[in-house]
Amino acid sequence: MTTLRQTDLKRIIAYSSVSHMGIVTLGIFTLNPIGIMGSIFLQLAHGLVSSALFIVVTILYDRHHTRLVKYYRGIAVTMPIYATIFLFFTLANIAVPLSCNFVGEFLCLLAAYQVNTIIGILASLGIVLSACYALFLFNRVCFGEFSSYLANSAHYSENRDVNRRE
Repeated sequence: MTTLRQTDLKRIIAYSSVSHMGIVTLGIFTLNPIGIMGSIFLQLAHGLVSSALFIVVTILYDRHHTRLVKYYRGIAVTMPIYATIFLFFTLANIAVPLSCNFVGEFLCLLAAYQVNTIIGILASLGIVLSACYALFLFNRVCFGEFSSYLANSAHYSENRDVNRRE
């Protein structure tokens, strides 16, 4: 719930990391082979996806010198490749099916549900909230009318799409 009130892009990604590590801990503490396997899967997936999301946020910061969510809107208009990459990693972060995060979270929650039904249900609700704030962040940054802050900024010329090096 605290993450929904955050205004800094990196803090939102960091809270997402804390949420994923909570699921990893839950999987380990089930003392169930399924939970431990799921926690290992989720740790590997989290290492890739969260790092990629931090890089995506850093690309925006390098161009516009702010990490506040309120200044970003309509990035997909001027940076469509960036928006596609951001969408891909956001979907992986919220554990859509066929992603490694999905496999890890599913196995951890399955093990938690087998050990204690109430804890499994509560952890599932946490994952739903995690998906809400990740999709809110993506929607806020990439869609809508292009931000007047970015259009009037001295760094407007920096509003270019990602290049091969990035």
